[in-house]
Amino acid sequence: MSEHPRPTIVVLNGPNLNLLGERQPEIYGHATLADVEAMCRECAERGGHDLDFRQTNHEGVMIDWIQEVRHSADGVVINAGGWTHTSVAIRDALAAVEGTIVEVHLTDIHQREEFRHFSFISDVADHVIVGHGPRGYVEAIELVISREGVPHKH
Repeated sequence: MSEHPRPTIVVLNGPNLNLLGERQPEIYGHATLADVEAMCRECAERGGHDLDFRQTNHEGVMIDWIQEVRHSADGVVINAGGWTHTSVAIRDALAAVEGTIVEVHLTDIHQREEFRHFSFISDVADHVIVGHGPRGYVEAIELVISREGVPHKH
């Protein structure tokens, strides 16, 4: 008897998030990306999901990853970093995702520099979480799990 594969939540991290914990800790905190991944993995496991956690500094790689999981992921949690404010291409790739999309930002982008106030991603996301630090990723995974079977807005 074959087992049914467990649903998968994909967490995608954009540029400079590999430096989390050492880059501007006064803004982004002291947690590393490995710490965030451990928190996410534990949350997904509790919810009966597998976790696919990735980070890249290359926009084309991010787009390839989004396209790769567009049909298979139950949800995509994305912190696109600086691409949030610049990349129509990432937004367009996310528009093809069938699962729940949650946009996450460690800081409150609306309380920072003016150029960070606009997000190309928000209009294709089912939820946006800003300013909750690493806990925002866990909240995003919990939202994906709670939305299973709910139609998506995008």
